[in-house]
Amino acid sequence: MINDERPAVIVIMGVAGSGKTTVGSLLAHRLGWQFADADGFHPKENVDKMSRGEPLTDADRAPWLEAMAAAIRNWLSEKRPVVLACSALKSTYRATLRIDSARVAFVYLHGDATTLEARLKHRVGHFMSASMLSSQLATLEEPHDALTVDVGKEPQAIVEEIVASLRLDG
Repeated sequence: MINDERPAVIVIMGVAGSGKTTVGSLLAHRLGWQFADADGFHPKENVDKMSRGEPLTDADRAPWLEAMAAAIRNWLSEKRPVVLACSALKSTYRATLRIDSARVAFVYLHGDATTLEARLKHRVGHFMSASMLSSQLATLEEPHDALTVDVGKEPQAIVEEIVASLRLDG
């Protein structure tokens, strides 16, 4: 159940390799909330395109963003707290997802290109390759209205920083 004074949906954002899924799932578990991954909202055409190493266009992303926005509206109306792992690279993408600025919080997982590339090179079985990192970094518009957390820390320490910063305990 949601406390009306705290975020009800937390979007864990950043480029590929920043740890969105790892941190998001740990945070959801820590809070007893549902976890959702934005990758699950992509239409098959987008997944196929990314699997071929082709960056998505804004036109490709539009139905993906709208599907997540609809899910967020649903979660808020049902008072279901959710942690959503989503790149949300551009301010316009975040605006689409920010259904209610008081109830939807963004956490930006920030890391340097060298760290992110090293992480991606060790990732197996994911459609986002290390070669696409430069495209994501070029697209990224760093948020000024999000909690920014350094990805150089251990995932559990990042989770505790998020919990403390967003006052999610108690």
